[in-house]
Amino acid sequence: MANNPFLDILRIKDLRDRILFTALVLVIFRLGAILPIPGIDLAALRLYFASQQGAGAGIIEYLNFFSGGAFLNFSVFMLGIMPYISMSIIMQLLVVVFPRLKKIQEEEGGKKKIQRWTRIGTIFVSLIQSYTVTIYANQIPDAITMAHLPYTLLAMLTVTTGTIFLMWMGEQITQRGVGNGISLIIFAGIVARMPNAFVELVDRVRAKELNPVFVILVFAMFVGVVALVIIEQQGQRKIPVHYAKRVVGRRMYGAQSTYIPFKINPSGVIPVIFASSVLTFPIQIAQSLGQRVNWLGELSYWLQPGGAPYIIIYALLIIFFAYFYTQVTLNPIEISKQIRENGGSVPGIRSDKLEEYLNRILSRIILPGALFLSFIAIIPTLVQHFFNFPVQVAYLMGGTSLLMIVGVDLDTMAQIEGHLRMHHHEGLVKKGRIRSRNL
Repeated sequence: MANNPFLDILRIKDLRDRILFTALVLVIFRLGAILPIPGIDLAALRLYFASQQGAGAGIIEYLNFFSGGAFLNFSVFMLGIMPYISMSIIMQLLVVVFPRLKKIQEEEGGKKKIQRWTRIGTIFVSLIQSYTVTIYANQIPDAITMAHLPYTLLAMLTVTTGTIFLMWMGEQITQRGVGNGISLIIFAGIVARMPNAFVELVDRVRAKELNPVFVILVFAMFVGVVALVIIEQQGQRKIPVHYAKRVVGRRMYGAQSTYIPFKINPSGVIPVIFASSVLTFPIQIAQSLGQRVNWLGELSYWLQPGGAPYIIIYALLIIFFAYFYTQVTLNPIEISKQIRENGGSVPGIRSDKLEEYLNRILSRIILPGALFLSFIAIIPTLVQHFFNFPVQVAYLMGGTSLLMIVGVDLDTMAQIEGHLRMHHHEGLVKKGRIRSRNL
């Protein structure tokens, strides 16, 4: 039992407390996902959802899957963390578009100010989405057990409060737990759907609706895709940088060589999350208001998950956000400026051509990485279309769920390993070191 990483985790009080705190918060999240909002008849709700067929059912299953089952329960967490992510996207776009906001962000305390505005904006996004939810509930026979106006106000307040509480819990995990809190909440919602998904798969095989050979083939493909995702998440292009001797104050620093690690996919899973969030917002509004507004009903049908328009828009959004997020986080102009100010140089590249060189390298890296993300994102549709797999199982085979499961797992294990090594223990793996997907 010597050098057992699990025993080492239990011995380190700080790490043990962080893990227990994270687990407690995730348990609270799962309890909130099954707690319905006031004024809802769950029996009528489940009867209605069970009767849904066609495009509407696909959109409902899509919204339910990425809320961890909270949507079908009309729970206090039914919007999940997506309103916060949507507002984060909007704020990042505004920072790029408006120089005044960018200047505020670069000032001392500017990031905290932008974060505060993002939280305030999340409230408004949640109010809009929660209002569409109340309209959607009005279309379900016998689902509402109280008067319309009190129910609308109470539902909007409850669902918005649930989203803000989720956002706060995510921040608490980041500060006092292990891993990124927002990512872990999404991760927990996806993992919670796994048991139901596999039970449904077994039932389909027993009913002879699925060929067992196809099931084995798809799972073998799934293992291969997971391996490719891990390789892609940890792959790097190292740009060598040489620093000359320099004098700082009364001290002289010798020449040294280092490198800039450009990831194969610098933005990680962010483009897929952003694309999903951007599409979820109009899908939910169109689904809720479709019966009242004709063109929204047509939009709801046109944007149904799995359809050709949805897949094309989804893939294009992933590619766009891959380029956009990389330019925001890895600005070649800023990197070149820092290298020059510290007396550094890239071998074989003139100083005035450094920005152009880094731009060219990033462009070559981002395109295959973005195309790979797009391919992973459409795997659920391919599995469902060609092999007739249940929707829940298909979503687990690729897309946001697969990337989140692999990426968040790598990040969390890397952070735990960092704590172990900081306390002079061996890491979680005997050889090498787990690398986070984070930059």
